[in-house]
Amino acid sequence: MIIPTANRLQQVEEYYFSKKLQEIRKMNAAGMDVINLGIGSPDMPPAPQVIEKLHQSALEPGNHGYQPYRGTAELRLGISQWYQQVYGVVLDTDRQILPLMGSKEGIFHISMAFLNPGDQVLIPNPGYPGYAGTTRLVGALPVTYVLDEDNDWQPDWDFLNKLDTSKVKLMWINYPHMPTGATAKKETFERLVNWCGDGSILLCHDNPYSLILNPQLPLSLHSIPGSLKVGIELNSLSKGHQMAGWRVGMLTGNSAYIDAVVQVKSNIDSGMFKGIQDAAVEALQVESNWHQTRDGIYKYRRSLVQQLMDLMDCTYQTETAGLFVWGKIPEHQEAIAFTDSILKEAKVFIVPGQVFGDQGSRYVRASLCVNESRIKEAINRIKKLKNTIEA
Repeated sequence: MIIPTANRLQQVEEYYFSKKLQEIRKMNAAGMDVINLGIGSPDMPPAPQVIEKLHQSALEPGNHGYQPYRGTAELRLGISQWYQQVYGVVLDTDRQILPLMGSKEGIFHISMAFLNPGDQVLIPNPGYPGYAGTTRLVGALPVTYVLDEDNDWQPDWDFLNKLDTSKVKLMWINYPHMPTGATAKKETFERLVNWCGDGSILLCHDNPYSLILNPQLPLSLHSIPGSLKVGIELNSLSKGHQMAGWRVGMLTGNSAYIDAVVQVKSNIDSGMFKGIQDAAVEALQVESNWHQTRDGIYKYRRSLVQQLMDLMDCTYQTETAGLFVWGKIPEHQEAIAFTDSILKEAKVFIVPGQVFGDQGSRYVRASLCVNESRIKEAINRIKKLKNTIEA
């Protein structure tokens, strides 16, 4: 007899990428050599001095014990200085900053800290699947708000203003937006802060992509007056500093909100390894020319992925932020069938937009986190497939 699982697991499925990557591993094991353009996991290393700092710190005998739940004072100071340098935002080092083991952890901790069963949560459609999954796991109810290409993937104010918010406890926003790459607009943040202004809805901004191919100055929710009363912000070193596997994120906001999340976090995990925290401080001090060099590589890769989109007769916006190209597939096509066909026939994996909500049913997403030679090989495979179809 197998012990039955918790009822909460009936509310979620295994994460799409977890299942799809298993399928791809089986295909590769069978010798099919799938080119994976699906995952936004940076394939380049952090700056050399970051790795060296990890090495030096790991050699210190005293650095291998448990670390504070709120992170080291040095890391909190580094985050505070980075926020002031990048976003022009001043934060209290001790009271308004919480280091995390990646921002994905923070999504769960925030949900645990503030949501009761039956509470409603506003979630972007399309948007990161983790928002809805975590909401369901804690017994709350996802309520999607539509983002549309014709509105530059910004919230629909007619919808929000007519919405019954009596049960809404929390709202997720994410700019630069994943998966579309739409950038933050200051006026959007201002309207959202005002809309949540009475404090009954906690505005949660997920902000991991602001340093990557961003055509405008990076923007934090905390740049907006009054945001600390109604909003918190997640950020991460995973994308902008090439440290996805290191698991370094941060939560910033009102000290009362930070304290509530610490109540959850301290019952689930401990502070991250001291060497990683020391290396994160080093990463936050990396000069702008390192970021510019990284962006130059991503810009070239984006031009190649755009060629791939052209071959698939997809349309796309050319100047977006982040690690992906979001393409609209031809009329009368459906994204899952479209991407499954390409995976089967060309052995190239791109992500169907339905993964991010039904607003993505006419879209696909391709990652820039792939070596240029592999993207070129994907282009060649799609060309051959297209020529075969047209022959």
